[in-house]
Amino acid sequence: MSICILDPGPLTTVQDLGRAGSAAEGYRTCGAADGYAARLANLLVGNPPGDAVLETTLRGPTLRFETAAVFALTGAQAPATLDGQPISFYGPGFAPAGSVLQIGMPQAGLRSYLAVWGGIVVPVVRGSRSTDLACHLGGFQGRGLRKGDELLTAMPEDAVTSWWKAIHRRRADHPLGSVLACTGARCWRWEGTARLPLLRAVPGPQWDAFTSMGQEAFTHGVYQLTADCNRMACKLSGPAIGTVHGSDILSDGIVEGSVQVSSNGQPIVMLADHQTTGGYAKIATVISTDLPALAQLRPGEQVTFDLVDPKHAVIAARAQAARLRQVADRLK
Repeated sequence: MSICILDPGPLTTVQDLGRAGSAAEGYRTCGAADGYAARLANLLVGNPPGDAVLETTLRGPTLRFETAAVFALTGAQAPATLDGQPISFYGPGFAPAGSVLQIGMPQAGLRSYLAVWGGIVVPVVRGSRSTDLACHLGGFQGRGLRKGDELLTAMPEDAVTSWWKAIHRRRADHPLGSVLACTGARCWRWEGTARLPLLRAVPGPQWDAFTSMGQEAFTHGVYQLTADCNRMACKLSGPAIGTVHGSDILSDGIVEGSVQVSSNGQPIVMLADHQTTGGYAKIATVISTDLPALAQLRPGEQVTFDLVDPKHAVIAARAQAARLRQVADRLK
């Protein structure tokens, strides 16, 4: 009922869907940067979508299943082997006791996710098992995983074996065939011969603080991720976004997807580990269904924005939820 970390990779943390409801007390939400991939991994093994998973960054870990486990990998597809044999992403697999899983570096994308049936068992802190790296809170001792760490899983070995047999009987032991189901919502904009990710966003609470030329720069410009990107935010570089009277405001609340514009006119998109308040004007909020696409981009890659109304955002969220329900139905 445990997993031993042999090599943690650059950054592997325990995450779920976040620590909601405590921002007024200063607690950050945190949670999986690519929430769609985390939900999908859980559903593939039969977990509730909010169970704790492992999130890897750039290169995955090497770990040993001390007891048998049903597991799934999603997110950025990397070379992965179980006891030296290649395994696929986006489908459940069975790991016998003592087997070693090794996850390499993906050719594209940044973050991968590992779910095990029953979830990763760490203490619940204010309703969540997510790791807050800055506050050393939640997850496994409030930090990234290290060599020698042992993670508990919830299910006894006999139950795991029975569940794997049930998955096989339902013919749900093969990888997903639909690319759309694997990646969630993805939109694109063509710039010449280049196809760039398009992030849909609704107008932010300080939309009117920006000039018409600044608003147009935001919706028509091409922005590049800088080296200063992490789980907290993606800092972008591109056409300056002009303001009417400057970008400084009295600090107010921030949500995941908020697009702040700093004093130099460059946008900053908040991700899972965002702070609870901020003092830069917010031109827009990236809709929830498009945040996973941003979370998978690497520094140096480019991105564009498009303005949509809230109704469009709701339709996109419902479509994404429907895709996840289809995956969950495989095990019913």
